[in-house]
Amino acid sequence: MRLPPWTGAGGKPCCVVGDGTGHVSRMADDIESIQLDMADEFLKHAADLPDGIEATAQQVRFLADRLTELPQQIVRVAESRLDALLPVRPEPRAEEGEPDKDLP
Repeated sequence: MRLPPWTGAGGKPCCVVGDGTGHVSRMADDIESIQLDMADEFLKHAADLPDGIEATAQQVRFLADRLTELPQQIVRVAESRLDALLPVRPEPRAEEGEPDKDLP
C-alpha cells in the first residue's frame, strides 16, 4: 500500500494498493516529482528575496503559503515511502510498558 500525494473526499487519507507499476502509482510518482521540483524552486525564490528583490505583500503571502504547503506535501511523500521500506512493526502487547512485577 502507498499513501498518494492527495487525499480522498473530505481530506481523508486514501491509499493505492498494488505493486507500484499501475496507472495510479505512475500518476502519484509524477505528482510527487512535480511537488519536489516546486519545493526546490520556491526555496530558491525565497532565498533570493532578502537580496533586495522588491516584493509586494501579496507576493510574500503567496510564497509563505507555498513554503508552508510544500513541506507538508514532502513529509507526506517521505512518510509514505518510509512506511513502504520499513518492516511491519507489531503492535505493543498490553503488558509492555507496565513496570516489572516481583516474582514470588
